[in-house]
Amino acid sequence: MSESASDTVEVHVDTESLVASAAARFVEVVVAAQAERGSASVVLTGGGTGIGLLELVRKSPGDIDWSAIDFFWGDERFVPAGDPERNDLQARQALLDHVPVDPARVHPVATSDGEYPDPVEAAAEYSAAVHAHLAEHGAFDLHLLGMGGEGHVNSLFPHTDAVREEHELVVAVTNSPKPPPVRVTLTIPAIRRARHVVLVVGGAAKADAVAAAISGADPVDIPAAGAVGLESTTWLLDQDAASSLQLPD
Repeated sequence: MSESASDTVEVHVDTESLVASAAARFVEVVVAAQAERGSASVVLTGGGTGIGLLELVRKSPGDIDWSAIDFFWGDERFVPAGDPERNDLQARQALLDHVPVDPARVHPVATSDGEYPDPVEAAAEYSAAVHAHLAEHGAFDLHLLGMGGEGHVNSLFPHTDAVREEHELVVAVTNSPKPPPVRVTLTIPAIRRARHVVLVVGGAAKADAVAAAISGADPVDIPAAGAVGLESTTWLLDQDAASSLQLPD
């Protein structure tokens, strides 16, 4: 069950305000981590909102030291290099190609036409990078998440083997109900290795899943319910996404 009683829920008037808040949270967590530990790590998410917040961070990066940050992805579509569906490509276009990151600290999932054409092997290779980072740093600092209308996060869909995974940090998904069918994803145990988890969700179609996740649904039914940070879990919602919540006046 989700430990969502400690969630922070912020409701914003529109998508623009929602994305701006997410970008500000990104900068806040990264700058604080770098001040405390000398470096930071962020797990990125795709989608319009996830990429939109990266574009805002690019415009207002605050005091981020780009040379002292590791970037990972919560999931990736297992498609060829250069495919516009890749979250990696979208994030580079929005942010990473425009700031002085250390290329060795950017950790993309392998492409389907690269060194690891088998998604299971690609997941194992990515898992090695994740384990190495966590062994050195203890946790990710920030894991950003979007959410689908049925409550999926990363490529963890309801009632699938991937969302039921309790030990592995990275798994291959070969039958995603949302195309493309083949993906590599961080699991709920990996999400829970982040100090701060931030879910950025907009739209009325997601309202019921938001309410279920925050009220403590089983993650097998509503995967977002399993997205819990070590130190904080923050739900950033627009008014439509929050419309099924029972919030105090």
